[in-house]
This record gives sequence, C-alpha cells and structure tokens, in this order.
Amino acid sequence: MAELVEATAIAIECVFLQLSFSTVARYFLFLAYEGTRYQGWQVQPHTTDTVQAVLNAKLSMLLREPVEVTGCGRTDTGVHASAFYAHFDTSHTELPESPERFVYHLNAVLPADIAVYAAQHVNDTAHARFDATYREYEYHITRTKNPFAGTQAWLLRDELDVEHMNACAQLFLQQTDFGAFCKSGGNAKTTLCTVSRAHWQSHNHKLVFTIGANRFLRNMVRAAVGTLLDAGRGKLTVADVQRILQSGNRSEAGQSVPARGLFLTGVHYPAHLNLQPDMLNRP
Repeated sequence: MAELVEATAIAIECVFLQLSFSTVARYFLFLAYEGTRYQGWQVQPHTTDTVQAVLNAKLSMLLREPVEVTGCGRTDTGVHASAFYAHFDTSHTELPESPERFVYHLNAVLPADIAVYAAQHVNDTAHARFDATYREYEYHITRTKNPFAGTQAWLLRDELDVEHMNACAQLFLQQTDFGAFCKSGGNAKTTLCTVSRAHWQSHNHKLVFTIGANRFLRNMVRAAVGTLLDAGRGKLTVADVQRILQSGNRSEAGQSVPARGLFLTGVHYPAHLNLQPDMLNRP
C-alpha cells in the first residue's frame, strides 16, 4: 500500500512539473491600422472597438486558444499607426503553418483597417513595449480641403510661420521634463522624456510635424502640436514656449489638436532581438 501511495505521489508530481514547465512560444507582430473607428489601441471594459480587442479575438480564433497581445504603446481614440509592434504568447512552439501563411490567414479574418505585415518567433523575454528604445510620431495638417484626407489629416487654413514653429520645436531637444504636455489623470510614473527629433516640414498643401523620443506621455504629441501652432500664429515667442516647457503645467500649454492627424510611424528595437527585415520594412 505504501508503494502504491508513493507511486501515485510521484505521478502527480510529474504531471505538476509538466504543467509548470509547459512550453510557451512568443511571437512579434508588425502591423498597421487606421484608427478612425476604434476607441484606441487598448482593450476597454465596455467596448470591443479597440485594435487590441480585435487582434485578441482573431488570434484566439486562428490558434484555437485564448491569446492576448501586448502592444508597443497605447494610441488614443482615432489615432493611426503606420508602424506598430505587438507580441503574444502561445502554446504552439511553431505556428500551425509558416509565418507568411499565418500572416496571410490572419489578414483574411482581420477588418480592412488593420493589416499585419509580418510575424516572427522571438526569445520569450522579448517585449514589444519595454524593449522599444525609440518611437516616432507624425502629425499631418492639410492646408486645403482634401476629400481623401478627412480622417487622416486636420484641415487648418490659418496663416502660420513655419520657421518660427521649428525654432520653438528645437527647444524640445533641450528639455527633459514634458509635464506641460501631459494630460492630467494619467498614470505616468515620470514625465521625463528624451526627445531627439522635432521639426515641421511643408510640402505642397500639407504640413507635417515629426517628433521622435525614447518615450511619450499621454496626449504629449497633440499638446505639443497645439502649442507650436499657437507659436506659428504669432501668439507665442520662443521665450514663451521655453517658459511653458519649464512650467510643467498643462494649463500653460496650447490646446490639444484633433486625433485624426496623428500617426505612430516608427518604433526601434535593439539588435539583440534579431528582428528580421520583414519585421522592419513597411510594404
């Protein structure tokens, strides 16, 4: 009897160990989305209209198990992404088919406004959000009415001094605390960011602001654009923008511009993740 009890105990222990050390594989996804009809990236408690919720549902359907993706960041309602990364874990050590075929079938079940470009098996410690070292956003303004840009650019006919706006934008490269551009009520533990790129470019009837940093605060880009536009209208001097930045007070900065002109356009990862060219190059 004692031998039977011991054998049973060993068997139970073996099952426990198998469950504890079950193989889990991690995959990165490279994707893009048009954010007009979504309540942002992140899953929300009372809606399924988020990009993350849609991806969770479609991946779970294809892999026949619950799947939750983790994104490289959180875009707000109506914000777009032309380059976005996410990772997910699955019990499949290999995808049911080649990564290319898996992406093909995933796109077949995703709505037209979400497109996955590539999938890659990565180390199980690789993280789409925490491993990102640099992110880049663009804000698009159209200077004339454009029926093809209604959801992807903000129509603004104001007279603007772009040279002055660029002079003010260069102050961002000298600033580390962007509390003045952080939406109140956020859960950011710090308002420190390192901005390495900030400039306006005018082309034909379009004006584009590009900003790159190691991290961004909630609503930071839209508040920065609103402040710089006030400078471009002649309402703020370079000294005024410097004062706003140093104040750390959101009420001192300009109004946030509409979400529809904002795009996440680039995310960089360290070389040790060994991301393949298909994961880095947009079609």
